[in-house]
Amino acid sequence: MSNWQNFRLQFQGIRYYLIFLAALWLTLGVPGCSFSPSNSQTTSSLSPTQIKPTVERFDGVTVNVITHDEAIYTGTKRHIAEFESLTGAKINLTGIPFKNLYTTLQKNWSGNNSKYDMAVILPQWLIDFINAGYLEDLTARVNTDNALQWSDIAPIFRNVSATYKGRIYSIPLDGDFHMVYYRTDLLKEAGLTPPATWDEYLAIAKRFHGKDLNGDGKPDYGSCISKRANENSTSMLISIATPFLQSQGTAQGAFFDPDTMKPLVNNPAFAKALDIYKQTMDYGIPQDQNLGGSKARELFITGRCAMTIDWGDVGPLAIDLSVSKVMDKVGAVITPGTTQVLDRKTNKLVACNKFTCPYSIGGVNHTPYAANVGWTGVIHTKAASRVQDAAYSFLSYISQPAQSSIDVTIGTTGFNPYRISQFQNSDPWIKAGLSSKAANNYLAAIGVSLNSPNIVLNLSIPHNQQYQFEVLDAAVSNFLANKLTTETTMQQIEQGWEQITNTVGRDSQRAAYRASIGL
Repeated sequence: MSNWQNFRLQFQGIRYYLIFLAALWLTLGVPGCSFSPSNSQTTSSLSPTQIKPTVERFDGVTVNVITHDEAIYTGTKRHIAEFESLTGAKINLTGIPFKNLYTTLQKNWSGNNSKYDMAVILPQWLIDFINAGYLEDLTARVNTDNALQWSDIAPIFRNVSATYKGRIYSIPLDGDFHMVYYRTDLLKEAGLTPPATWDEYLAIAKRFHGKDLNGDGKPDYGSCISKRANENSTSMLISIATPFLQSQGTAQGAFFDPDTMKPLVNNPAFAKALDIYKQTMDYGIPQDQNLGGSKARELFITGRCAMTIDWGDVGPLAIDLSVSKVMDKVGAVITPGTTQVLDRKTNKLVACNKFTCPYSIGGVNHTPYAANVGWTGVIHTKAASRVQDAAYSFLSYISQPAQSSIDVTIGTTGFNPYRISQFQNSDPWIKAGLSSKAANNYLAAIGVSLNSPNIVLNLSIPHNQQYQFEVLDAAVSNFLANKLTTETTMQQIEQGWEQITNTVGRDSQRAAYRASIGL
């Protein structure tokens, strides 16, 4: 059987799993996930090129847009000139550091003189902005927009990233999952297989650390993982922790006990994850705790790292001949798992078996983490009507298959595959420079993650910004800098999360969390 046939079979499994999730969420009436016929369109049988968009003119209309100032900014900017030429609109794009994006929007949109009409943001922030009345309901626009091909967007992105209580508030532009990337040539020469567990990840990192991996005569690194504070780097820690914490499927949850809302951050499982996270520093760059995401990618694609954990950006970046030293030397695999999981009744780690880890693969419990789920575009309710029209047209234009199916093959855009057609057709990836084998490996690795019944969805409850990007980030940063012990780190996170939950309301937060995991 060919690699492509293998991938086709895997993709069919992905589709069945997504259909299962859709049926589950519809049955349970989960807020944030709408699968009603009115939100579907009959365009899935049409290829992306069969629908020609009708582009409206917006002469004299200016749309002010804000987003993160790195890759997502580049991807959004990529289509401004062509959109302005087609429509006559003026798009002013502002990029700011990730650590400031949420608070800038919260402050700006809460006032009377809003500076930004549109934003490209993380979907976990939607619930706060929707509850505050900041976001335009896009349901009617989407339902009449054939060019958008809404049903071609995979359900996990269409419904988790974009929809809340049956209404559509954003347009997905990206699909995000963590994967491990590794040097295929190095592992082959050493007779090693890709890491299945975190212990294997550390062993492989140790094997290659300090060796010259790119032929420049300088010692290189076994592992390059982003750890810098205020850059969403703690999502890497979550990818390490979740296989210790969740083994019974998505609905078990990995952040809180769904019955009590007790944080799952002060136990032997989380302690083990913190220890592994810190151990990776032994095989990284000097001052590894300050390594940012962009630099980690640069180190890997220039051949200086044996492995990295990242979103889907690394696959297409590795074929950028202007910078890449690892062309056709990169493999992708589901994030490593564990052979032990937390018994929540005894608060101890127990061995995996068919009962404790029913979804294990070869005795290893994997929990692919849908970190961020994917960047998504929103429109401010206070923008002028004609500005809202132009902003929606711009979002639709970027997301339409004719544009997005090329964007996701270009690493610098920050946009990763999120449409069904982008998984079904490897031609754009091969045209972009990936070999057939590399394209199938990359897409299949994403597919395995999407297909997992033990997938961990991003924390999507009110005030998640405080939980993850304030309390967790601050504690972990101090832990990596040796300012906190493992015990005090866990205690600080637990106390901070409990304080947020109690302030917001335990019952309402519990209901939101249970809904977000399908209970």
